[in-house]
Amino acid sequence: MGLLDTYLPDPDRYDGRMPQRRCGVSGISLPAVSLGFWHNFGDDTPLSRQRAIMRAAFDAGVTHFDLANNYGPPYGSAEINVGRILREDFHTLRDELIISTKAGWDMWPGPYGFLGSRKYLLASLDQSLERLGLDYVDIFYSHRADPQTPLEETMGALASAVHQGKALYVGISSYSPSRTRRAAQILADMGVPLLIHQPSYSMLNRWIEEDLLDTLDDLGVGCIGFSPLAQGMLTDRYVDGIPEDSRAARDASLNPDWLTP
Repeated sequence: MGLLDTYLPDPDRYDGRMPQRRCGVSGISLPAVSLGFWHNFGDDTPLSRQRAIMRAAFDAGVTHFDLANNYGPPYGSAEINVGRILREDFHTLRDELIISTKAGWDMWPGPYGFLGSRKYLLASLDQSLERLGLDYVDIFYSHRADPQTPLEETMGALASAVHQGKALYVGISSYSPSRTRRAAQILADMGVPLLIHQPSYSMLNRWIEEDLLDTLDDLGVGCIGFSPLAQGMLTDRYVDGIPEDSRAARDASLNPDWLTP
């Protein structure tokens, strides 16, 4: 596949192979499987491979592309690379895509480049839109709860993104049930519903089953899990030990001590 190949999407991509599920009580439905860009879309992965993944996903009915400001490596590179592929391959298909991004983890040096302040979230969204080459994202997330910033400020920033036309919907990630309920109420008071929550979830990490799922159901908020394969632990990747190029060997977010012989 050359870089100049013209991408023609599979005409049967909506033939029912990929189920669509309503997101909370909104008018939006999302595919049962979404494409996340946490790994494989930084500058350490050939652009040709990234392009092939995005094409294959869309051909299979995956219409949700999920990013964050600091996905890479380096930070921001996933949005730059995806933005290029969107322009070159998907420029006529924007209205068929749900594109999301997030801010909350560290992104740039200094006190205004992480967590949940209004300054950080809105500045980060502007930068994300520039990297992606978009006028708006469909979903903008608070990527993590910030105990140092009033929740009203963080949710106010999300609401402002919608009011400014830079995001159509808003979401949160990795919030506790109680904080989720408060966030939803604050947003509702501002006229912006909480669309979706993105928690970690897998067979090895089932924390959301205790209270969060019931809370989301009660609030009418959608749920999309990340790391459903526990970053590879639920595949055959580690059957014969820990490969040198694996996440367990090089990524602090996956502890090799979790693996047993």
